[in-house]
Amino acid sequence: MQKPQKPVGNVTRGTTNPNRLRRVDRWLAGPQGWRLRRAADPLIIDLGYGAAPTTAVELHARLGRVRRDVDVVGIEIDPARVRSAKPLEREGLSFRQGGFELPVEGRRPVMVRAFNVLRQYSEDEYEAHWDMVRSRLAVGGIFVDGTCDEIGRRATWVELDPHGPLSLSISLRFGAFTLPSDVAERLPKALIHRNVPGEKVHALLQAMDTAWIQAAPQASYGNRQRWLAMCTALRASGWPLLNGPARWRLGEITVAWDAVAPG
Repeated sequence: MQKPQKPVGNVTRGTTNPNRLRRVDRWLAGPQGWRLRRAADPLIIDLGYGAAPTTAVELHARLGRVRRDVDVVGIEIDPARVRSAKPLEREGLSFRQGGFELPVEGRRPVMVRAFNVLRQYSEDEYEAHWDMVRSRLAVGGIFVDGTCDEIGRRATWVELDPHGPLSLSISLRFGAFTLPSDVAERLPKALIHRNVPGEKVHALLQAMDTAWIQAAPQASYGNRQRWLAMCTALRASGWPLLNGPARWRLGEITVAWDAVAPG
C-alpha cells in the first residue's frame, strides 16, 4: 500500500471572519465565472481556509449561483481544523487535510483560492508553492493568491494559470482608505517587500495616488466617481488595466502582471 503523501506547507494562524473574502469571491463569480461554467469538472479548492470553515461555506454558496453542481473542497493542514469543519459538509462541500499538493485524488481544480496563507511564509518560499499549485490546475484553471485585512475592506490578489502569473487585482472599500497606496500593507507575498522606489508595483501605487489626488474635484459626486476618474487617467497614461468601468465601480482594478512583476 502506498504511504499517504505528507501535506506540503505549515500550519498558519488561521484567523478568519465572516464575509472577509467577499471581494475576491465577487471577482471569481463575476469576470472569472466563465471558467467554472465551462469546466468539465467543477472542482474549486479553498486552500488554507483557517481555524473556521466560514470562507469555504461562503464560497460554495456564491459559486453555486454560477453553477449548481460546483464542488468546493476546503483543504487545511491542521487535522483539528478539518475535524471541526466536517459537520458542515453537504452536497458539493467537503473538507480534508492537506496542503499545496492538493490531495484531490487525481482531479484537477478549475479554481484554487488561497487567501492570507502565503503571506505567512518567507519571501523565498512562495514561488515554489505557486509552481506546485499551478502544476495541478485543470486546463483553463487559475490559482488565486491573495491577502486582505481582517474584515475584507482592503484586498489584493495575484491570478495565475498553469503557465504563470497573469494579473494583480486591487479591491478597496470606498471610505476605507485615504490614498489607494494604503493597500500596500496587504500586497501578496510576491510584492509586499517590493513597494520601494525602482520597483514596478511601487510605481503603480504612486500613479494611483497621483491620479486619485488629481481626481479630487470628482469627490463632490462621491468616491465612486472619483475612483472611476482615477482609473480612466491610469489607462490614458498607459497602465495596462485589464478590467473596465463595471469593475472599477466596485473599487477594483486589475493590471497585467508584467506591469508590476518584481524586478
